Amino acid sequence: MSQVSIVIPTLDEAACLERTLRQLTILHPPAWEIIVADGGSKDDTIALAERHLESINSTIRTKIIQCDRRGRSTQMNAGANAATGQILCFLHADTRMPDDVISVIEQTLTDPKIACGGFISLMVGEQKTRWGISLHNYLKTYYAPLLFRPHLFIKGLRLLFGDQVMFCRRADFWECGGFDEALPIMEDGDLCRKLLRRGRIWQVDRVVQSSDRRVKKWGAWKATALYLYIGILWGIGASTSYLKRFYEDIR
Repeated sequence: MSQVSIVIPTLDEAACLERTLRQLTILHPPAWEIIVADGGSKDDTIALAERHLESINSTIRTKIIQCDRRGRSTQMNAGANAATGQILCFLHADTRMPDDVISVIEQTLTDPKIACGGFISLMVGEQKTRWGISLHNYLKTYYAPLLFRPHLFIKGLRLLFGDQVMFCRRADFWECGGFDEALPIMEDGDLCRKLLRRGRIWQVDRVVQSSDRRVKKWGAWKATALYLYIGILWGIGASTSYLKRFYEDIR
């Protein structure tokens, strides 16, 4: 059985981190390791992480890393550097996974031709499910590389995003240089392209649930338009620093 290290980048995530960590306690089989990589939270994120990680089964390794610099790529690389598991799983603090996720990850990577996997992300809020946007995000995994990198699509490129709970072998991750810390956005898509050298990128036919907080603030039409705009510009090579202007941090 492989060892799966779950890395959670955080920044002022007290509102949702508690629920996510509580859900990790019921995984069966359990994760090998849970690592919270914080980017300098000013709220109760660290206190919540300490309290909940202390209550987790003692057979599961837990770590809290306080990074000198904020940035999802920097934090996830720091978590990956501290990880001891053979497989890395990157989990957003506002995303929930099924309780058999460890088995699904392990079984997916038993195929040596698959280098990286992710799930179907269902965007949900307190009183609604964002079916339309969730469907678009599912299709984007396929149509984006088909439109902009058709030669790589044929080789197995699929465009995964962080809320799809990406996972890969630790050795492959570092062989490709990990996340590019110079990218303020689209670091997940960049990693997919790099990992393609090691094997196919795969969308698992299982669902994870992610918060709709960004869509709730923007509205469904604006969110869809911005997602399309950012995706198209990235596909044709626009600067990620420019794209970051349209993708504000929302807590």
